[in-house]
Amino acid sequence: MSAEATNPATPGPVAGAAARWRARIDLRRLGRAALLGPAARDRLPDAIGHVAEAHRAHHPDADLEPLRRAWVLAESSHRGQMRKSGEPYITHPLAVTLILAELGAETTTLTASLLHDTVEDTEVTLDQVGREFGAEVRFLVDGVTKLEKVDYGAAAEPETFRKMLVATGNDVRVMSIKLADRLHNMRTLGVMRPEKQARIAKVTRDVLIPLAERLGVQALKTELEDLVFAILHPEEYEHTRELIVDNASRADDPLAEIADEVRSVLRDAGIPAEVVIRPRHFVSVHRVARKRGRLRGADFGRLLVLVGEDADCYGVLGELHTCLTPVVSEFKDFIAVPKFNLYQSLHTAVARGDGQVVEVLIRTHQMHKVAEAGVVALGNPYASSSDPSEAPSASTGAGTDEERVDPTRPGWLSRLLDWQAAAPDADTFWSTLREDLAQDREITVFRPDGGTLGLPEGATCVDAAYAQYGEDAHACLGARVNGRLATLSTVLKDGDTVQLLMGQDPAAEPSKEWLEHAHTPAARIAIQRWIATHPTPETPETPEEIADRGGTAGATTEDVQAGRGDANPFRVSAAEPPVADTPDSVGRSTAETQASDTPAADRPGAAVALVDQPGATVRLAGCCTPVPPDEITGFAVRGGVVTVHRVECAAVAQMKSVGRAEVGVSWGDTAGCRVTLFAESFGRPHLLADLTEAMAGEGAEIVSATVEPPSQQRVRHTYTVQLPDAARLPSLMRAMRNVAGVYDVSRAQTPGA
Repeated sequence: MSAEATNPATPGPVAGAAARWRARIDLRRLGRAALLGPAARDRLPDAIGHVAEAHRAHHPDADLEPLRRAWVLAESSHRGQMRKSGEPYITHPLAVTLILAELGAETTTLTASLLHDTVEDTEVTLDQVGREFGAEVRFLVDGVTKLEKVDYGAAAEPETFRKMLVATGNDVRVMSIKLADRLHNMRTLGVMRPEKQARIAKVTRDVLIPLAERLGVQALKTELEDLVFAILHPEEYEHTRELIVDNASRADDPLAEIADEVRSVLRDAGIPAEVVIRPRHFVSVHRVARKRGRLRGADFGRLLVLVGEDADCYGVLGELHTCLTPVVSEFKDFIAVPKFNLYQSLHTAVARGDGQVVEVLIRTHQMHKVAEAGVVALGNPYASSSDPSEAPSASTGAGTDEERVDPTRPGWLSRLLDWQAAAPDADTFWSTLREDLAQDREITVFRPDGGTLGLPEGATCVDAAYAQYGEDAHACLGARVNGRLATLSTVLKDGDTVQLLMGQDPAAEPSKEWLEHAHTPAARIAIQRWIATHPTPETPETPEEIADRGGTAGATTEDVQAGRGDANPFRVSAAEPPVADTPDSVGRSTAETQASDTPAADRPGAAVALVDQPGATVRLAGCCTPVPPDEITGFAVRGGVVTVHRVECAAVAQMKSVGRAEVGVSWGDTAGCRVTLFAESFGRPHLLADLTEAMAGEGAEIVSATVEPPSQQRVRHTYTVQLPDAARLPSLMRAMRNVAGVYDVSRAQTPGA
C-alpha cells in the first residue's frame, strides 16, 4: 500500500493524476464502500469478505476461521451501538481490521483488531476473549483497552498510554492495532467539536505519529500527518492543496518523462525493475515548499525503483549515475546502514537539463514492504510461543545486543520502558514521553567490549552512562571517546566508541551539573530522583563535617565543581606553588628564579645535593623538583648558587642552548625529599578527602596544595609533599592514581617539557 496515495483530502484533479501515475488502493474509499454500502444486517458480513480478500493477498494459506468467529462476536456485542457519525459501531473495528489487513498483518492481529473495543464498550470480558481465542488475542485486546476515567480521572489518558507501551514491550502488535485505530478515528474526526478535534490531533502529532515513525509504519504515519495538518493548520493545508491542484493540471509531467528515461536505461542494462512515481503527501509538499520556495513539477513526487535482489539496487544506482547526471550530495545508503526503524533503501537524485532535480528511491520489493508497513510486515514475531508473556522482555536494558537481533524490540523501546517505570507520576510520564518521542533520530555508539548502545541524536556521555548502567551510573567519573579522555558533557556522534570510567563507591553521588547535559529521559529521571531523595542540608556544616568531605569553609564541594566562590577554593598552608615559566626583568630564566627561591636549607628533611664547586650554595629547582634517584645536573647562577635540575627538565635544554656550562652535582646521603606533583581528575564529591587520605597512607606530608577551579568537569591539583624516603615516590604516585576520579598524576615540569 502506498503511503502517499491514501490521503483522504486529496482533491479530484489530484486523484486523477495519481491514477495516471499508478493505480493504488485507497483504504478510505475501499473501507467506506465495504462498510457503508447496504445497511441491512444480513449484508454486513460482506464487509468481512473484503478483510479476508486483503488478508489472503499477503497470506494465501491463512486460516480464516478465527476471523469469522471474531466477526460473529464483535457484530453481536456491538449490535445497536452507533458512532457519532451515525454509522453502526461495527464499522469502526471492521475499518481498523481492513487497514491492518492491507498492511499485511497476520491472522492473530486481525482477530484482536476485530475485538479491540469489545471489552471496553460491551459486556464481553477478557476472560471470555481468552477462552474463545487464546492467550495472544487476549493479551492484544487487553493492551489496547483504555483505563476508566472513573478510576483514574485526569490521569486516565497518560496511564492508558503507559499501559499500552508496556504491553507493546512484550508484543509490538499492540501498537500496530492502536495506530490503525487512531487512523480510522482521525478519518472520521469531522463530527467532533473543533476543540476536541484539536486536542486529539495534538496527541496524535506528539505521540502516535512519532511511534508510527519509530515502528517504521510509514503508510499510517504519512496519512496521520496529513490529517493532523488539516486540523491544526487549516490555512497552510489549504494553500498546499491549491499547489497540488495547480500542478496536477499541468500538461507536462517531468516526473513521467524522467521515469521513462530511467526505464529505458535499466532495460538497456538488462536489470529487471519496476519504476513508479510516488506523489508526495501534503505534509511532504509543504516541507519542500518551505525549504525550496517556488516549487517545480519534479518537487511534487519521487521515483521509486523496485528490484528483486539487494545487489540489483547497487546495479541500478551505478546505471543511473553513469547514464544520467547525479546529484552526488543527495546520495544516502540506508541498505548498508538501515535506519533504526528497519527502513532500508538507496536514496539518490538526478538532474534534468532544465535544472529540475528528481529524487530516486531504490529498494527491493521486500524492503518496500517493510518501508510501508514496518513491524506489521514482520508477521507474528512470537510464533514459537503460545503466550506473549513468555517472550523475552523488552525492558532488559538498552545496552543489550539482543535488541539489535530482534527488530520487534528496538533500543528506543527498551529505553522507553526503562525510564517509564521510574517516572513518579502520570504528569511526569506524559510530558517526558512527548519530549522523548520528539527526538526522532537515533545514533549507535560502541562499547569497548564490542556491544552497542542505541541513543537519540544529541545524546552525551551522561546519557550513555545511564543507558548502560542505570542508576549505577551515579558513580561515573568520566569517559574516553574514541580513545581520548572526554568530559561527561561530550555530545556523541554515530559510530563513536565510548568507554565509561566508573568509580567503586556504592554511595557515589551524581553531580547536579549532569542535568544540563542529560538528553535522555532515563538519565534525567534518575538524576532528578536522586536529588529529590538527597536534599541539600539547611543547617550550617561544622568544621569537622567540612573537613570530612575534603572542602573548606565558605566553599562547598558543589562550589568547587562548579567553579563558584574563591578562585582558589582549596588551599592548605600559605606556601605558594612554583610560578609560571617566563623570563624575569633581569634576564634570568624562570627556572633559575624558582631555584634561587627554593633553597635546600629552607626544606627540613629535604634531599641533599652535592656540588663540585667549593663554597657554592645548592638549591633544588622548583620547575622540576628533582628527588633521589633522579638523574640531575646543575647550573651556576648569581650569588654563588648552583641550581639542580632533572636532566630531562625543559630548563636544562633552554640553558644549554644559550651556552650555559653545566656543573657536576650528585645526591648526598639524606633519604628524605620534597616534591611537587600534579594530579588531573574529574570533579566529584569527596574527591579531595579521598586523595589526601591516600597520600597520607603513603607517609606523605602535604606542605601545600592548590586545586584550580574546574573546567569542563576536569580539576587540576598541585601538591607539594614531603616524603621521609625518596624511594616511596613511585608508590605515592600509584596510590594517587588509584583514587576514583584521578586519571593522571605527574611530576612538576616546566611548560613545554
